[in-house]
Amino acid sequence: MTTPVIIDCDPGHDDALALMLALGSPRINVLGVTTVAGNQTLEKTTRNAQRILALAGAGQIPIAAGAARPLVGELAVAADIHGESGLDGPDLDVPVAEVAGVHAVELMRRLIAEEREPVTLIATGPLTNVALLLSLHPEVLPRIKEVVFMGGSTERGNTTPYGEFNIVTDPEAADIVLREGLPTTMIGLNVTHQALATDEIIAEFRGMGTRLGTVCAELMTFFAGAYRQNFGFGHPPVHDPVAVAAVIDPALVRTEAVNVAVELAGAYTRGATVVDLHRRTHRPPNADVAVGVDVESFWRLLMTAVRNLSTAGTAGSASRPSAPA
Repeated sequence: MTTPVIIDCDPGHDDALALMLALGSPRINVLGVTTVAGNQTLEKTTRNAQRILALAGAGQIPIAAGAARPLVGELAVAADIHGESGLDGPDLDVPVAEVAGVHAVELMRRLIAEEREPVTLIATGPLTNVALLLSLHPEVLPRIKEVVFMGGSTERGNTTPYGEFNIVTDPEAADIVLREGLPTTMIGLNVTHQALATDEIIAEFRGMGTRLGTVCAELMTFFAGAYRQNFGFGHPPVHDPVAVAAVIDPALVRTEAVNVAVELAGAYTRGATVVDLHRRTHRPPNADVAVGVDVESFWRLLMTAVRNLSTAGTAGSASRPSAPA
């Protein structure tokens, strides 16, 4: 049985890998892809999502562009990490399908309403679109199985000392999502920093001998250079695919049910996720927070998905791996 999902993203190198993992897994059914401004401008993140879907042979999946800026304040993109295109590195010049003529929030609403089973929302960018959906269309809440987002940390940040990029970009949106009361899983930096793209991992993707394998290797190679220059990392973490992996196989990610609050007013800590791991506030849990990941199994899952897509054909084929009986 497959899990119907909508992926809300801001590609982004690790978003691209997350999309490939989702599209290549027989355990989830990607109903649609929505885009938000974050790693780059909305125009660029949308174009990048189109290109990845085309490369993966999934051009039939609807894409809709969403919020071009956070709910409050101005957008600050991550060109220092993802480059001017948002996906610098590989050659991704491919024909793409058109973007849907509706806002991302409307596409999400329609897909959720039309699906027979409750839908899981996987968010790998700022939570602006998800917050707008929950605020503007409360009628869909009973039809949402859970929200799984990559963002935040139980420890330090990567954009400010205590703030992770997706949450810092739109803290108000994250606050809305965490206060809504839906089943929610937070995949933070404390776990994604364990999923490192080592030289051996990159070589294994390149050694697949397929275009998608090569694209993945080139994405991670560019990412490695950016992380080395900006953070001094020997190997880059791949954040967003961990959120998808947690939906495909929940056993891969160990979580704890705790209370998470988002700092909205701190002069030095705006956008920080305050994770009450030791129950000091006595507030009830509102999220399952990732605290560990099976790294080896994660990489096997991603590599298998990329091989599945390559086997199915990546020249515009609409074929997808079949779910196990």
